[in-house]
Amino acid sequence: MRRMRLKMRFLRLPVYVLAALVAVASVAYGEVTKIDVTSRKTVGTSGYEKIVGVAHFAVNPKDPHNRVIADIDKAPVNANGLVEFSGDVVILRPIDASKSNGVALVDVVNRGRKTIMTTFGRGAAADPASDADLGDGFLTRQGYTLVFVAWEFDVNAQGANNMRLSVPFAQAVTGLVHGDFTPGDSKPEQTVTDLAGYLPTTADDPDTTLTVRDGPFGRTEIINRSRYTVKGNTVTLTGGFTAGRTYQLSYRPEGFPVSGLGMAAFRDVAAWVKRSPDAIASAPKAIAFGSSQSGRFLRTFLYYGFNSDEKGQQVFDGVMAHIAGGARLSLNLRGAEPTFLSMYEIATFPFTPAAQRDPISGVNEGLLENDRARGNQPKIFFSNTSVECWGGGRSAALIHTSADGKSDVQLPENVRAFFLTGAQHGPARFPTKINQGQQPDNPLEYAYTLRALLVAMTKWVKDGVTPPASRIPRIADGTLVSINQVRFPEIAGVQNPKIIPAARQAGKSLPFLVPQVDGDGNELSGVRTAEQAVPMATYTGWNFRNQSIGGTNNLVNLLGSQIPFAHTKAEREAKRDPRKSVEERYGSRDAYIIAARQVEEALVKDRLLLADDVPEVMKRIEEQWSVASTKATQ
Repeated sequence: MRRMRLKMRFLRLPVYVLAALVAVASVAYGEVTKIDVTSRKTVGTSGYEKIVGVAHFAVNPKDPHNRVIADIDKAPVNANGLVEFSGDVVILRPIDASKSNGVALVDVVNRGRKTIMTTFGRGAAADPASDADLGDGFLTRQGYTLVFVAWEFDVNAQGANNMRLSVPFAQAVTGLVHGDFTPGDSKPEQTVTDLAGYLPTTADDPDTTLTVRDGPFGRTEIINRSRYTVKGNTVTLTGGFTAGRTYQLSYRPEGFPVSGLGMAAFRDVAAWVKRSPDAIASAPKAIAFGSSQSGRFLRTFLYYGFNSDEKGQQVFDGVMAHIAGGARLSLNLRGAEPTFLSMYEIATFPFTPAAQRDPISGVNEGLLENDRARGNQPKIFFSNTSVECWGGGRSAALIHTSADGKSDVQLPENVRAFFLTGAQHGPARFPTKINQGQQPDNPLEYAYTLRALLVAMTKWVKDGVTPPASRIPRIADGTLVSINQVRFPEIAGVQNPKIIPAARQAGKSLPFLVPQVDGDGNELSGVRTAEQAVPMATYTGWNFRNQSIGGTNNLVNLLGSQIPFAHTKAEREAKRDPRKSVEERYGSRDAYIIAARQVEEALVKDRLLLADDVPEVMKRIEEQWSVASTKATQ
């Protein structure tokens, strides 16, 4: 009986959501059967209404557009043979329809958290409720309809404003789940976040294992079962863990959610907004934005052909997959781990939009050029930072090179790629400091580039205005090289990045291509902001682990470095720093400011910076000089 109850049960929606449901349903459109609205409120004086609710879905498991979902054939069905599930939805829409720009910007929420407000609306809150929460009002001022869709089953329902998808379990299936973690301390208790959403069958299951290794590919040691206990996804080890070593916990879970339904939820809410005459919010065009985990979601979404709905109609007109590198997501498989952060093994062929032959597997296909994804292709921006090229095996360069890493490839007309030069995965706070890395975190800001790219994408999908050309490092001109060819300078106290290991696929190393650097260690190609092109430091996409957290030859995941220049020639010579000092480069504050402004004016001309954003960018440049000058006098 226990197993039968398990097979039929659903992952629960948050109790506070269920308790608050107000039975306000929209007329069904295809796979969205209804929307239960829990609240509707105006957002300050913005002219926007915020609608919070739960979307209910029913999809045909036999439809060709859904059959690709792993284990959908093993999900329970209703009397009509459809698979039912539900998830949180939040919409911000202009109250006056005439103020809408006709574009729905649909957020691939990251681990249940909303991202587009803070990414594009400087100073905005992720979940706005007031005028102040809208930041500088960038998105609402332009009239976007903002849509947030839950797609992930393993989100912590107790987190504030977390958005979660409730999906059925696959029936009559079994297996193991595996989660890696690298402790930064020696505490005896560690929570394996990759295994959130999976409860072990029993605390003493003999199939449960815990292993340890040094680095990503070290020799694996099995830890004696008597030394640890497992409760949920938390493991307690007698004597404590060793900081900097990599552990893997494996166990047999109670059940396997049909996690790929998250792609159907994202598809069907967008189609509902675009086409249902009774939708709460309506927009004829839709752009999807996903960052990091959510960018990998979009690469997965496209690869499996979810940009066509069950009626065969195009869903998204534009897709912006940000800081995903050449990786996809652990989503459409049994035992999926969408929060999976394990390094060096997430880059997944096919990397490029067009078909290629994989030298490792022999498979010939492309991210977009395969039988599922070939039709209804959107316009696409891929944007990546230095981290996605250098650290963690995301292999960003492979999205625009041959799979063997020997030559550049031409991107299709509907695709652009932008390398955000010198930046880390998410900019650190400025002024920066040393945290988990050996060097200060990298604060180089790229948000203003993303704002310009969003405007360019909007004009592309609405008006057919050709966007800026791709800005990427290339093998042909020597700005993209094998890691062993990079000319990073010898700087005292800084490890050479040539020791970083390559990503692996099926146990074999992938080509490790990185942007070439100048004599300062700053990268030569891509979208070079004034902060990077007129630098006060060396900015990198890697940062080795600090001694305080162990594993000093390994990288801090997703972190870059800021390695400041000496302020004077005398200081530089005393440190034997090969890089020119600030004093030698610029001579004066005015000369520095003038050089930076020239870079920003060129970016505006190339539509990679909005003219309205120049004052804020220059304010940041002035702060750079002020901080450097202050440190020089301390």
